[in-house]
Amino acid sequence: MKVLIVNGSPHENGNTSLALKEMKKVFDAEGVISETVRIGSMDVRGCIACRTCDRTGICVFDDVVNQLAPKFEEADGLVIASPVYYGSANGTLISCLDRLFYSTRFDKSMKVGTSVVIARRAGTTATFDELNKYFTISNMPVVSSQYWNEVYGRSEGEAAQDEEGMQTMRTLARNMVFLMRSIALGKEKYGLPEKEPHAFTNFIR
Repeated sequence: MKVLIVNGSPHENGNTSLALKEMKKVFDAEGVISETVRIGSMDVRGCIACRTCDRTGICVFDDVVNQLAPKFEEADGLVIASPVYYGSANGTLISCLDRLFYSTRFDKSMKVGTSVVIARRAGTTATFDELNKYFTISNMPVVSSQYWNEVYGRSEGEAAQDEEGMQTMRTLARNMVFLMRSIALGKEKYGLPEKEPHAFTNFIR
């Protein structure tokens, strides 16, 4: 089992990293290989809808997005994490995810996905919903925990004091491992669900 973790925080040792490290402890204990890529301080531009990736299979902007693509394809699960900025996710992370999900043409069905959000006070559930949309448009089961996947903290290290938040991260990681293993067994016995040709309906014809 392999998990790719995308950290959208620009702070190397910030509260987002603390939350993800709590998950990584569980992955390590369960023998799950995990890799964390922190992109929050990188120069990642947004999608320009050029559709070059339709022809080439990779994004026209050759940056961390194209580096993440093969890691994502190989992974059984994806964790995306972000601090909350103005009730929303880090803009760098959103630019990365828009391009990563659109430019990659491999089948993401039954890869397991989950999001983690960190805030001083508010905006967590809006950000949580925002990030989960990448999974629900891609046939990716979304992992839940004992509460919404959020941890509170402002100054560096404060998240460690959020005992419920840290416990939520550990529970989330355990649930993710269980779901990945269950899907692997299901695929082995039953295969993937049947797919119909995609029907596209435009609102204006």
